[in-house]
Amino acid sequence: MAKKTKQGPPPDKVELFDKLVATIPEIERKGDTNPYTSYNGNMFTHLTPEGIFSIRLPEKELELFIKKYKTKLLEIYGIVKKDFVVVPEGLFKKTSELQPYLRLSFDYAKTLKVKPTSKPKKR
Repeated sequence: MAKKTKQGPPPDKVELFDKLVATIPEIERKGDTNPYTSYNGNMFTHLTPEGIFSIRLPEKELELFIKKYKTKLLEIYGIVKKDFVVVPEGLFKKTSELQPYLRLSFDYAKTLKVKPTSKPKKR
């Protein structure tokens, strides 16, 4: 029986993700199979294997984003992520329109409590 290989998001979605992340040089793209960004152990963007892009926003901005773009909170593995919003396909393709939300998300992540990561830091 052939071993199942991990399937990442469609290459065109990964390209859009990388293009967006590159607009803010301080942000480091992480994840080989499932691209994401995080700050101090707090993930603030995520691209699922199905190619669904989500972004973490503060509550007030989250509500405005959902209304403006007629979208919803991210549900993954049966769990609703309360501060992650699904970015509609059309908006995901508009890097310049989406970039201010990435900045907002990054700034929001900086205010969150530091989460220890599973990998020990090198000294």
